[in-house]
Amino acid sequence: MIHSHFGKEQIMKIEPLAQAGSSRKYFRIFLQNNQTFIVCENANVAENRTYFYLTSIFKKHQIKVPTIFYISENEQQYILEDLGSESLLDYVLKNKEEELQEIVYRQAIDGLIHIQTKVGSDIDYSRCFAAKSFDENAVIADFYYCKYYFLDIHGLQYDKQNFQNEIESFAREIIDHESSNFMYRDFQGRNMMLKNGQPYFIDFQGGMKGPLQYDIASLLWQAKANLSSRFKEKLYNYYFEKLSKIIPINKVEFHNKYAKIVLLRLLQVLGAYGLRGIIEQKHHFVSSIPFALKNLEEWYHQFYESIATYPTIRQIILQLLSTELKEKYSTNELKATSKLNVIVQSFSFKKGLPEDTSGNGGGYVFDCRGILNPGRFDEYKKLTGREQKVIDFLETKTKIKEFLYHIQKVISISIEDYIQRDFENLIISFGCTGGQHRSVYCADQIGKFIKEHYPVQIEVKHIVQDANNWIIN
Repeated sequence: MIHSHFGKEQIMKIEPLAQAGSSRKYFRIFLQNNQTFIVCENANVAENRTYFYLTSIFKKHQIKVPTIFYISENEQQYILEDLGSESLLDYVLKNKEEELQEIVYRQAIDGLIHIQTKVGSDIDYSRCFAAKSFDENAVIADFYYCKYYFLDIHGLQYDKQNFQNEIESFAREIIDHESSNFMYRDFQGRNMMLKNGQPYFIDFQGGMKGPLQYDIASLLWQAKANLSSRFKEKLYNYYFEKLSKIIPINKVEFHNKYAKIVLLRLLQVLGAYGLRGIIEQKHHFVSSIPFALKNLEEWYHQFYESIATYPTIRQIILQLLSTELKEKYSTNELKATSKLNVIVQSFSFKKGLPEDTSGNGGGYVFDCRGILNPGRFDEYKKLTGREQKVIDFLETKTKIKEFLYHIQKVISISIEDYIQRDFENLIISFGCTGGQHRSVYCADQIGKFIKEHYPVQIEVKHIVQDANNWIIN
């Protein structure tokens, strides 16, 4: 789809972007005229249709979201406006002055209020992919998400029946079936990109009808942002004051519900970190756990009275705040950031080993020629290791997944050691006969693996294909 839409001769470079928690794949396309675009590949057509629909509604109401330029016939690929690489969270982590942070947070909150009060009534919620509304079942599901992927794997002790009874009562307290407000569901700093100093909203396909407090809780209590208590309160007051000028709000009821929804969000996030970080071993999720536990401790000191009638939930929180658990995630973990720069590259053995640009001797070189070459077959000769047909061939007809599994284990030893010792460079090279199929696939896959697991700077290069502008003669 990419080559047919843009034209092979127009494409200078195709760069895979790091995946987060979803199965969607994103690529940045560089054209000869210096334009760039984002391409999304997602086999879940129902989810894509929700995204297309919500984008049209947001655009109608002048909400800043990326423009969709093209949708493939099967609705599994689409081309988006490139908003750049700096998210709101990136900006906040880079600019520690609260005065600078407040500017972008206020812009984000203004956009959120616009979405909640102007857009929600215009949405047909039957077209939402995840669910029509955030109801009692969704609340209970979030509690169980935390239970299975964080509480239970850490061996916390609590009465299961009392837990069930309490979360059902908790759900009834916070759900308002009369609400018609749109709930973004994951309104946090990674899902806002800054373009020309303005936040643009992305990743809203999981949205549904739900309580107003959920999204502002998600934004202000994002673990990695690590906002101070005073700053969170200041931004929350800004949100409440602006919102209350637009719609009538009972202040006491709204604040009480906000306290409970913050707790729900914090526990749901711990479940996500447990699944993505501990079970799937994606390091950047694990590195957020100390911040999430710090948030939970802050919440307890500020809002503990809101769970006075929920003794089992209170018991669980106190176990989560135990010294043992906090020490587990404050020591013996990799640094949240590092100096390490990793280059992962593909090359052709016919043209010789790649040049060492780091001065450290070149790092790892892996020979992919033991994997069956798709280039032996006519239907793959004009394709590369980034084409889905080639990917399917390699993943179903060869042992390439086993090959990469062992490589992941080997390189992880060096990456983790290099991070701890503040080393700055590592090169990982994959060679095959022509630098077109197997080595390209392996370099891309290992690049994604490193991005998902380690806090390093990474560059993926394809020596043969980049030189040819990805045009196969």
